[in-house]
Amino acid sequence: MPASASSRHARAWFAADYPLRAHNTFGFDVRARLACRLETEVDLRAAVRDPRARGQRTLVLGGGSNVVLTRDFDGLVLLVALRGRRLAREDEHAWYVEAAAGENWHDFVAWTLEQHMPGLENLALIPGTVGAAPVQNIGAYGLEMAERCASVRAVELASGKVTEFDAADCGFDYRDSVFKREGSGRFAITSVTFRLPKRWTPRAGYADLARELEARGFADTPDARAVFDAVVAVRRAKLPDPVQLGNAGSFFKNPVVDALQFDALLAREPQIVSYPQADGRVKLAAGWLIDRCGWKGRALRAAAVHDRQALVLVNRGGATGADVLELAQAIRSDVRTRFGVELEQEPVSL
Repeated sequence: MPASASSRHARAWFAADYPLRAHNTFGFDVRARLACRLETEVDLRAAVRDPRARGQRTLVLGGGSNVVLTRDFDGLVLLVALRGRRLAREDEHAWYVEAAAGENWHDFVAWTLEQHMPGLENLALIPGTVGAAPVQNIGAYGLEMAERCASVRAVELASGKVTEFDAADCGFDYRDSVFKREGSGRFAITSVTFRLPKRWTPRAGYADLARELEARGFADTPDARAVFDAVVAVRRAKLPDPVQLGNAGSFFKNPVVDALQFDALLAREPQIVSYPQADGRVKLAAGWLIDRCGWKGRALRAAAVHDRQALVLVNRGGATGADVLELAQAIRSDVRTRFGVELEQEPVSL
């Protein structure tokens, strides 16, 4: 069983005035009034019932890859460090793999391939933890986490009650879920179970990925490892490593517009990058819109737009969360003025 389901005795560990710089991928130098490290689900349930947690505003942090911390957090930060991964069960159609919320996402994806269970390879190298994946419904190169999610196990912070959510209960949408909306601040995810299909077929339709696979000699029949390696190569070529340059990955969602608005945009901007959707609407490449507004590589104090991927905002050193949000607002304003399109921020601001 993953560590989240361990029955060992809880060891509630609390620290005051705790630094969070190592717990957010932007590397913002902020602190928590109180923090508690959680290694098992038992720890979590004990922590939320501890007298020191009573009445405290609470923030759950895993890798901190989807948050903009604009100030010190005046409350309790729960640092999710639950570990463990296993094949929970299988049937003739799929493997059901459970991973604890504190597992590194990319390492978990690599592990599933080592166990000969493909299905998550398109999501390789996305920063963060397993527990953050359903919150954001992470996605890349034609695959969303929601397609592989079987269930999510979480603890209600107010009561310590354990709840199992099946995929339908999670309210998944584009870069969204119930845990990001009405469940925000209410639940802490402890483990996720994924359904990985035994009848696997590659997802290799995105241009960048297809080109990389062709360059590697896998244009026609790539296996899962080839797709994984190609995704890693493409992401490393375009995206900065948060360890070296603070960032939260894609900062804006790709906006979706109706067909009428898209036709008007296409008439004005014939080179616009777009992806038709099943419902007749069209998804636009936010990075392309930002680039066309001249923002790629530009900075506002120590906050900047990455010089190779305009969708990524970075901390060049010493930036604050307020700096990043000011930069984001300037970008949104320019995109709105030029294209009449609203950009929506992916990371949560606190």
